[in-house]
Amino acid sequence: MIKILIVEDEEAIANLIRMNLVKAGYQCELAFDGEEAADKIAQKSYDLILLDIMLPKLNGYEVLEYAKSVDIPVIFLTAMGETQQKVKGLRLGAEDYIAKPFEIAELLARVETVLRRYKKTEQRIKLFDIEIDTQSRRVERGGREVDLTIKEYELLLLFLRNKNRALYRETIYESVWGGEYSGAGRTVDLHVQRLKKKLGLEEHITAIYKVGYRLEV
Repeated sequence: MIKILIVEDEEAIANLIRMNLVKAGYQCELAFDGEEAADKIAQKSYDLILLDIMLPKLNGYEVLEYAKSVDIPVIFLTAMGETQQKVKGLRLGAEDYIAKPFEIAELLARVETVLRRYKKTEQRIKLFDIEIDTQSRRVERGGREVDLTIKEYELLLLFLRNKNRALYRETIYESVWGGEYSGAGRTVDLHVQRLKKKLGLEEHITAIYKVGYRLEV
């Protein structure tokens, strides 16, 4: 199982992140200051670190040095508007940054992207009679390959990362298509309908009135 260290001194935020990552299938540990984080990094092995910059005892930049020494990728958690801190973190070797407050779907997508870059994602994911090989991007249903478009595949992964969670159409569009959702057109709805039909998920991907969709497992 993928193991993630969350380093955040605000306990409520740390617990919220952990809860959602655990729901998505990750194993998580918490550290509430930089010194505790450095000790954990020295003693244990992690696949990824989510790291706040402003921390007691040791700041995020100092903790990043510990992480780099053992080749653990880092995503910085930053307050909105801390442009200089973001740039400094990226120059020092962070893989990405997420500005607080953030959507959980965005957090999960960025975590998945970094893990995939480091080839640490699970290679095979199973759901009902569906099996996904994330290395080859091959999807099978009942042992037979299902031909999905790139967007349908990304949509499937988004639902899998957010099982039993309501996703706004805006969140779906921005996560899969990468642009700002204008509300015009039925791009999201049409792709969801095709995905449901191809994979037999009509009873599991449900529409939520005036919100979006949820994959119920």
